[in-house]
Amino acid sequence: MDELLHLLRQVPRSSRIPALVEQLEREQPANLSRDGALLRGVWELRWSSATQPWLQQAPWLENLQVLDPERQRGLNLLRLKGPLGPLAAVSVVARLELAGGERINVTFERGGWIGPRLGQVRPTVLAQVRQSFPAWLDITVLTPEVRVCRGNAGTIFALLRRNDLELEPLFPS
Repeated sequence: MDELLHLLRQVPRSSRIPALVEQLEREQPANLSRDGALLRGVWELRWSSATQPWLQQAPWLENLQVLDPERQRGLNLLRLKGPLGPLAAVSVVARLELAGGERINVTFERGGWIGPRLGQVRPTVLAQVRQSFPAWLDITVLTPEVRVCRGNAGTIFALLRRNDLELEPLFPS
């Protein structure tokens, strides 16, 4: 696990990551019955088997996934790193449902722009999303630091917890 954590933090495009992810899935399989509370929080995508650019790690982007399963809500947030991040962010709001085992059903509801908080106001431009297919995540590894999951299209994701970010300020009002 130490080598995987190091690579995800320092060398997220390393060719060693897929094998280390598979090894960790075998050695430390997720148990949501026991560790489900660990899902709640802000997670940053650090590696993905996807070919789509918005599902890959990039040094100039924060690709965040905000999970609040107790309130059945989630948020995918793609924003620039640095001080301009809150100004140039694309978001997709989702409803989450624990489906049993290690599966979370995901229904994408709204997508668009969520602006920075300006006092008590937070401007948003979100449109309804028409999801034409069922989506889910199978959580295969879940620790306080790392989460590995497999999506409905077969994509594998490795994410690190972002303890420096709170989830509430990231959700739209």
